[in-house]
Amino acid sequence: MSGVMRFAVAPLACLALSACGGSDTAGSAPASVQVSTQSVTQGNAPTLLTAYGSARPSTDGAQTLSSAQPGQVTAIAVTPGAAVHAGQALLTFTLAPTARTAYEQAAHALAAARKQQATTAQLLAQQLATRDQMVQADKAVSDAQIALAGLATEGAGQSVRTFTAPFDGIVTAITVAQGDRTQPDVALITVARMKDIVITVGILPEDRAKIRAGQEATLQRLAGGAQITGHVLRVASALNVKTRLMDADIAIPAGAILPGEGLRADIHTGTVSGWLVPHAAVITASGNPHVFQMQGGKAKSVDVQVIQSSKAGDVVEGALDPHAPLIVDGAYQVDDGQAVRTGR
Repeated sequence: MSGVMRFAVAPLACLALSACGGSDTAGSAPASVQVSTQSVTQGNAPTLLTAYGSARPSTDGAQTLSSAQPGQVTAIAVTPGAAVHAGQALLTFTLAPTARTAYEQAAHALAAARKQQATTAQLLAQQLATRDQMVQADKAVSDAQIALAGLATEGAGQSVRTFTAPFDGIVTAITVAQGDRTQPDVALITVARMKDIVITVGILPEDRAKIRAGQEATLQRLAGGAQITGHVLRVASALNVKTRLMDADIAIPAGAILPGEGLRADIHTGTVSGWLVPHAAVITASGNPHVFQMQGGKAKSVDVQVIQSSKAGDVVEGALDPHAPLIVDGAYQVDDGQAVRTGR
């Protein structure tokens, strides 16, 4: 008898456990997702045309120093990127012996011409020379003076020449090394005015009509950092032969950016109207773009058309409820109709 009862109790215990488990399953509800929300508003935002480029001196904002005479670079006092002041020593250049010899020969030629001029003047006073001879002597002196002055202007009168900064600025390029022997007119060093640094970006030819001088532009370094505000200075009327894009120059505050830095420019070309929503609230991962609004403690999906997208915020069109909060943080974790909550 005890054996029969033992077998009968076992099924009853199983049924009791099964009933307990079924009760827990039936009573559980889908977990809600914690989200953050904000109200939705309609308004205007600037239309943005995004372009990429780099900082460089303006066409008249840089000066390249060179020697009209051959010689040797004997010392370099600065490095690329160094800030310099007007008159600061940049580079020491030693004149080639042949150039110095040419200057000395010109100086001797002038001295000889002057001596001949004085002799001819004395002979003319004694009526032993003609006026034509005097004219020729004067011309020989003039020609020798011009030749010597030309060589002096080209630096041939200095055995050692120190190149100095022509203005306050920044060294953008040094194209020689210490010890290099150079030919005439070879570029040695370039200095750019900090206040004349511009951002040159490439514009697609079909977007050329949207850009004009004076438009505001928001600039962001590709390496990161704070945004900088500038304005369009000019737009080229022909393609850049290297990039096949239209160059546009953007003015920036003096000293804001160093030459050579890469940047993204968002040029404000007009305005656009619609719902102003955070970029994180718009779901574009799959299917049509949509947002979620919170209604009755649940997420409701609303299809939208993205008119403009940027990190600063998106402008969209769609049947949004102006009284329902817009889900921002957590938008990518919810599904249509899923329970949501705000706060902790």
